[in-house]
Amino acid sequence: MSDLKPMTALGGADPVRLTLGALTLTENAELALASLALRRDTIVGSGRPIPLGLTLPDPGGWVGLEGVAAFWTGPGQWMIEAEEAAGGDFAALVKTAAPDCSVTEQTDAWVAFEITSSQGEGPLVGLLEKLANLDAALFRPGHATRTAIEHMSCYIIRRAEDRLAILGMRTLANSLWHTLTQAASRLQLAA
Repeated sequence: MSDLKPMTALGGADPVRLTLGALTLTENAELALASLALRRDTIVGSGRPIPLGLTLPDPGGWVGLEGVAAFWTGPGQWMIEAEEAAGGDFAALVKTAAPDCSVTEQTDAWVAFEITSSQGEGPLVGLLEKLANLDAALFRPGHATRTAIEHMSCYIIRRAEDRLAILGMRTLANSLWHTLTQAASRLQLAA
């Protein structure tokens, strides 16, 4: 039997990291994801669960604590994130924390790219304006949305003034990476 070695979504042994001007793009291969959904028979008004201490956000929202976060994905549905947990059974942990909800492992279905700016929010706003049909100036920290980037369905999460994340389908990781690096390169040339 051959020796199997794990690969990142971009096909390497290690995550890819690239700095273009003020922007640094990093493949986040250690981000664990699990979807959480209220069940159909959940009593309206009974309150949302608080998995892993997270107060689940309203539509368009993202909340984060130390090492875990959640963003809204649809009515009664959220994606739960955990840093440095991709190698474990994160969905089982979420299911234990929210036993009355439906939980599905999502880690291997998505690729996550973290984008940071060394010059504050300006370069991030410029990048968002090139990538997605959203009002980048109003897309503040604590916001998340699903949108299309060059016909690819993605989640964009504004984690902080100088940081955002883009999650896309793992099968389109190389196409999404190409799109992100091209947009960041064009920003650098325009500066």
